[in-house]
Amino acid sequence: MRYAFKPLLLLALLSSAAFAEDATTSLKPPSGARVAIVVFEDLECPSCAHAYPLIWKIANQNKVPVVLRDYIIPGHHWSLDAAVFARFFDEQSQQLGSDFRGYIYSNQTQVTRANLRQYVDKFASDKKAPVPFVIDADGSLKNKIMADTTLGQQLHIGGTPTIYVVGNGGAATPAVQSPLENLNQNVQDMLARSPEPAKTPPAKPASAKKKAAKKTH
Repeated sequence: MRYAFKPLLLLALLSSAAFAEDATTSLKPPSGARVAIVVFEDLECPSCAHAYPLIWKIANQNKVPVVLRDYIIPGHHWSLDAAVFARFFDEQSQQLGSDFRGYIYSNQTQVTRANLRQYVDKFASDKKAPVPFVIDADGSLKNKIMADTTLGQQLHIGGTPTIYVVGNGGAATPAVQSPLENLNQNVQDMLARSPEPAKTPPAKPASAKKKAAKKTH
């Protein structure tokens, strides 16, 4: 069936698609990485809990980093609070933040808004990484979370987890939204298309520079 679009509606649809494409260009691997897996997640999402260990397994097999972004689902009662704690642990170390998310996912069915802090304190005690009674007093961690959520909205994300495979090759390696079952293949395909990062030659020691300068005279 053919549909007749009014000019203004067609323009709005095209503008929306272009805006989403522009937002996708902000998804890049970390500095020095050829390829990365970018995941928009919500810590209260059962599908995210299922996908989380599988994503990391594929990332480790292919030796690519995982970039975690928060996408808070309306109606989830404790996911924003949990994301704030995850960001707090991220600031201690990326590994600690990743471990916390895995810990929350593994206990997700028992976590409630009322007992979340108990789980946080148990994790912190086991990892010997104490958490102050009050965190994010200035709201900076929450602002980062909401910035990720806004980016997800600009990308028209419809649910979590939403997974992208991104490369460092510019226009030759656009971000690819990947179903979990195709993730390993999509990562390998992106690695094949992404160039190795340029290596900066080591700086010569000052003594070597002086010797080179003498030879020119």
